[in-house]
Amino acid sequence: MRIYGIDHIQVAIPSGSEQQARSFYAGVLGLDEIPKPAELVSRGGMWFQVGAMQLHLGVEAEFHPARKAHPALLVEGLDDLIALLEKNGYPTRTAETLSGTRRAFVEDPFGNRIELMQRHSSS
Repeated sequence: MRIYGIDHIQVAIPSGSEQQARSFYAGVLGLDEIPKPAELVSRGGMWFQVGAMQLHLGVEAEFHPARKAHPALLVEGLDDLIALLEKNGYPTRTAETLSGTRRAFVEDPFGNRIELMQRHSSS
């Protein structure tokens, strides 16, 4: 037996907030929304393809934002993304560089923490 990868990460969002989530994750971050399986559509939320992985946004009735736990998204053009986020009203916070990886944090519209990482070889 071995665990060999991660299929998806799920982030909670409040009930009825799908359009606001779509505006941030697809509109600002530019993630590609993919269809949820028909048997899960009634639960709300949405799914996005991020490279070989998926980011699932799931509705949580008693929602509390994840302020520490977070997905970390690999990006190219971190400075451009930070500028776009700031222009759209999403303040960012830069973090120390680790092993040649530049990092910043942003909160989604619901207060969930998102890490943005640009590896040394990205421009």
